Amino acid sequence: MPTSIRLSYEVERRLDSLPAKTGRSKAHYLREFIERSLEDVEDCHLAAEVLVRIRSGEEGILKAEDFWNSDVYR
Repeated sequence: MPTSIRLSYEVERRLDSLPAKTGRSKAHYLREFIERSLEDVEDCHLAAEVLVRIRSGEEGILKAEDFWNSDVYR
């Protein structure tokens, strides 16, 4: 699926130099960057949702000491 984004001059310059040095396409690197980063971004959003539930009392937390002494770890 074609997608268009605007990049800063500096990012564009760096992105242009990578394929020139390696022989791979700019599209290859863009796909790689997105695939590697997508999971991190998803995790960040999920963590924010959990934090809201913890702060509202809907979800509890487990102290590290309790975790290490529980059957969850063993």
